[in-house]
Amino acid sequence: MLPYFNQDFGNPSSIHLYGRQARKAVDKARESTAKVLNAKFDEIFFTGGGTESDNWAIKGIAFANKNKGKHIITSSIEHHAVLYTCEYLEKMGFEVTYLPVDRYGMVDPQEVERAIRSDTILVSIMFANNEIGTIQPIKEIGAIAKSKDVYFHTDAVQAVGSVDIDVEDMNIDLLSLSGHKIYGPKGIGALYIRKGTKIVPLLHGGAQERNRRAGTENIPGIVGLGKAIELAHTNMEKNNKRLIGLRDRLINGIMNRIDHVLLNGHPNLRLPGNVNLSFEYIEGESLLLSLDMKGIAASSGSACTSGSLDPSHVLLAIGLSHEIAHGSLRITLGEDNTEEDVDYVLEVLPPIVQRLREMSPLFVQEKGGCQYV
Repeated sequence: MLPYFNQDFGNPSSIHLYGRQARKAVDKARESTAKVLNAKFDEIFFTGGGTESDNWAIKGIAFANKNKGKHIITSSIEHHAVLYTCEYLEKMGFEVTYLPVDRYGMVDPQEVERAIRSDTILVSIMFANNEIGTIQPIKEIGAIAKSKDVYFHTDAVQAVGSVDIDVEDMNIDLLSLSGHKIYGPKGIGALYIRKGTKIVPLLHGGAQERNRRAGTENIPGIVGLGKAIELAHTNMEKNNKRLIGLRDRLINGIMNRIDHVLLNGHPNLRLPGNVNLSFEYIEGESLLLSLDMKGIAASSGSACTSGSLDPSHVLLAIGLSHEIAHGSLRITLGEDNTEEDVDYVLEVLPPIVQRLREMSPLFVQEKGGCQYV
């Protein structure tokens, strides 16, 4: 990325040498992104991040196809970039069906099919959940949407780089991704739009991105995204194998050492580095602060809502009570984590949980176990 901050700083829309150098870098990143998704070069559009991509996909389809219908289908566990966009569209006269999920956070493809109506214009189901890591049956949902002649969008921000994605084989019409989830820079993303899709721009102004996304391109960000997605795809099999080993070691270690712990998300069909657990009788915020003091960075829900006092909408959707949802812990393992890191968590977490439970009015420790009071 560095040369594109101070050497190859041209505007790719310009025809002079500096502009052509920048355009060449953008084209290379677009080609890398398309290759990973099995998309065409001109079906990739760079954005400011996953949130913009989700907004563009959903609003763009809605406004371009409102004469055909105003019904949209999504799930109850989507990222807020999707949920809040759908809520906005409801205020604009659209109707949205929010599908339930099972206790693992899985959407039933048959529920999608039953929800499709004659006025349905879009199905938007995330590829993998950002909190509990559950990977959805995207190929089955895509086939259903295609058979009903309905556009299918997936928020794949969490999945790209961790799961094999083929937009052709999976019948995906629109796909959102983000740079910082694959060790690329923040503030850059992309939206795959299948050729022939009827969609209007989210941003108006210049003719950038083939007249579909106005605004001077973020060249360093685009270059970083292109390289990041290339590296993530190349190393995916090796990284996933290692991360799954660390993930399972951590999950099993915690559940073997601490009583009254629930695993959230699907036990197998989950992202390689995702660990999400609920600890009964304790408050998640206290747990996070205690871990932070030990040098362990974790969260109790999505990073975007970490300042909220409300329990995770995802955990409530899979059937957890407010009390148990408040005691949730999400740890994401990455390429820099080691077995020593996992062992360190297993060393410091049990005494923290024990101390917090002893302070809880809902938990009394006795010789034979615990009782409710």
